[in-house]
Amino acid sequence: MSHALVLDGKNVLVVEDQYLVAESMKRSVRDLGGKVLGPVSNVAAALAMIETEIPDLALLDVNLGGEPIFPAVLELNRRGIPYIFATGYELSVLSPEHHKAPHLEKPVTTRDLAEAVRKLL
Repeated sequence: MSHALVLDGKNVLVVEDQYLVAESMKRSVRDLGGKVLGPVSNVAAALAMIETEIPDLALLDVNLGGEPIFPAVLELNRRGIPYIFATGYELSVLSPEHHKAPHLEKPVTTRDLAEAVRKLL
């Protein structure tokens, strides 16, 4: 199945603190037809981007240099913006209220991202 345009026209906020991982995520979003917002590497920048750019979807690292992403998750939930966790952590590390959110293990491939987006949207 082709996933070429699964993000066509969607603004995707990328929140990732590791440069090379963020670059890979940017490429995947663009390959799937999305527009990248960011990437940003901390919660404050993520919250600012949510406020000013209003993403259609967010791709979130769970741990940003020791800073948990969850304040941004609360704001995304408040606004009804879907998100996907992209992390090296096992799902069991997340609190139970976050277990239902889509979860991709790093490194995130374009194919895995496309599948997660297709199921989410």
